[in-house]
Amino acid sequence: MIQSASDVYQFRLGRLAYLRIRNQGLLFMVGLMVGAIVALAWGFALWKTYPHTFTPYLKWQDALVGLLCSVAFIALLACIFIVRFLCAVQAGYRKGMITLVGNTSLSLRDLSPENYVSILWVMNSAFWCFFVMLVGLLPAILVGWTLHLHNPVLMVFATGIAIILSVAGLVVSLLAIVAIITGCVGVVSLCRNLGAALTYRLDDRVTIRIDNFVLTVTYPDTTESLVDLNLLDTDDQRQLLAILHKRWTDAQQAWNPSLGEEIKVAMEETNLHKIAQSAIL
Repeated sequence: MIQSASDVYQFRLGRLAYLRIRNQGLLFMVGLMVGAIVALAWGFALWKTYPHTFTPYLKWQDALVGLLCSVAFIALLACIFIVRFLCAVQAGYRKGMITLVGNTSLSLRDLSPENYVSILWVMNSAFWCFFVMLVGLLPAILVGWTLHLHNPVLMVFATGIAIILSVAGLVVSLLAIVAIITGCVGVVSLCRNLGAALTYRLDDRVTIRIDNFVLTVTYPDTTESLVDLNLLDTDDQRQLLAILHKRWTDAQQAWNPSLGEEIKVAMEETNLHKIAQSAIL
């Protein structure tokens, strides 16, 4: 804990938690970069194996190259997310993860490793959008095959069906493209808010809860924050809980009537954790 000024307390991310989260992020990012390089190398190798003359249909090689490029794009986008989060983790370790300014405001950073799971969900959503877009183009690949049928009647019939399916598939692809563009716009805000410090006014509209050692702060028209108190050192946990209890008492329990009991339960958990650490040592 750092008391930078009168009645201003900063609680930094614990060193062990910082090293664990940082190393997880670096390993995650290295894996993504390797995957992106492999996808691009495979796509480039495939690109050189077939002619690129204009055809009224889509070549299956073009679809596969497009899928590989999409995978590489998603992996590189996830790397940007990880770099942003690692910068936030560094700030939480150097400058503070939780900052309490008297009875005025409370600033929090969500630096939980669960943010990596959120990045995976973003990757999963982006991949399926690209996949749906390419699936919508599959009927256009069938046109290239039906045109080479030896039976003229069968060729005309099969090509007509493939063209009708291509039009329907094009609609699906356009919808997927709209979703991709919308997602790209949305991820800018998501990336900027990843691990960012959120500040809440400590008045009668704020709600503070502690459940399973997770500090939750909600405020009208403001994003909810969840902070895992296990990321703090044990001494900082105890000091933060003690200060919160005093501020809660001074606020006449306006933040949450049951917060006092929740703090007592959390304090008991820190005591048990400290006893366990002493026994190990």
